[in-house]
Amino acid sequence: MVSNFPREILNAVLNEGSLTSTLRTLLFFTALMITLPVGLYFSSKAYVFEGSLGMSDRDSYFYAAIVAVVTVHVVLALFVYVAWNEGSRQWREGKQD
Repeated sequence: MVSNFPREILNAVLNEGSLTSTLRTLLFFTALMITLPVGLYFSSKAYVFEGSLGMSDRDSYFYAAIVAVVTVHVVLALFVYVAWNEGSRQWREGKQD
């Protein structure tokens, strides 16, 4: 069954540089997914909603959670965008060989 695959696709899948680049991208976005929403949650709660806007604890928890959820969605969208472009770039490079 493997012999039916085009040679370019096998080379792209087995390429060590491609795997390293993909792993590096995945680890970068994993770190962003962990640190950015948590950091923005606490900083927006303390400095923006309670500090600048003078909201109560209960209201600041709610709005800081919204900031964190929006941040998660932005990071996920960026990950999909980067993964899509990386995949199409690798496909085009394999196609030109």
